[in-house]
Amino acid sequence: MARENAITDVPGIRIGHAHDVEALTGCTVILCEKGAVGGVDQRGGAPGTRETDALRPMHLVQKVHAIVLSGGSAFGLDSASGVVRYLEERQVGYDVRVARVPIVPTAILFDLAIGKSDVRPDAEMGYQACKNASRQRPQEGNAGAGMGATVGKIFGIQHAVKSGIGTASIALGGGAIVGAIVAVNVFGDVIDEKTGKILAGARSAKIGPTQASEKSTFANTLEVLISLAGKTILHFAQPSNTVIGVIATNAKLSKEEVNKVAQMAHDGLARTVRPAHTMLDGDTLFALSTGRKKVDVNVVGAYAAEVVARAIMGAVLAAVGAGGLPAASDLRE
Repeated sequence: MARENAITDVPGIRIGHAHDVEALTGCTVILCEKGAVGGVDQRGGAPGTRETDALRPMHLVQKVHAIVLSGGSAFGLDSASGVVRYLEERQVGYDVRVARVPIVPTAILFDLAIGKSDVRPDAEMGYQACKNASRQRPQEGNAGAGMGATVGKIFGIQHAVKSGIGTASIALGGGAIVGAIVAVNVFGDVIDEKTGKILAGARSAKIGPTQASEKSTFANTLEVLISLAGKTILHFAQPSNTVIGVIATNAKLSKEEVNKVAQMAHDGLARTVRPAHTMLDGDTLFALSTGRKKVDVNVVGAYAAEVVARAIMGAVLAAVGAGGLPAASDLRE
């Protein structure tokens, strides 16, 4: 692990949360005001994003100035406008001669089914998240984009478990670091990758002719899914889930390489979320390169998966119950 075991261990990265505790929604900004080479890999079937195409190879813009992770479903994309305003006031952005245009890719998660559905992250909340940004270790669990995050929704939100946002980092040697921050709002279950045990997921409930074991707290979404063969899953669950996150490193990477890191980082998601990348999830991971340390892209990508896995597990373990839902800490068997 790096010094604080957080994405803020990466030089050039500041993190800011803003949220509404009563409404159970919020946003998180990852600031890199000096610019960072950016990439993205989007794998879920139900994404909500802004400016992701600019991050792909063969596109003009090479660097981004912030990434926003937000609750509020598509409404939450408005939070990026506040981040753009904050950066413009500081003359940060892509120079188009007549102005500097901040490049702020954004991804959202669906948290409207918990808290207050008519309160969503907006431009003012995005601006406040920037004002709150610092190099200190960011709060995990119920904070920022993780404020309204939940996991385990095969039986609907009433049988879900409260989740949140998590962070982790690893020192790669020679001063190089890779870190991640991830908001975890999945359809399925979050797994301890070392033991295979469900850390948080759908709580046992009867559905049709099947019933989870009364001896187990969690139903095991995979076992429930196979019992639904021949049925439409959307009859039971809605496409209102996702993992959204950012991986950052001070390794020097090209745009092609940083996109490869975003791709490889999804392995960490697949190891800790079961099932992953469904049509009901909008799984989207960004990657940022802020520095000039020489590290092979394969090393960065391999450990990007590690920090994503640790951040996901940390997100559910740090969460506390809210909105009438228990957290993993309330359900230890």
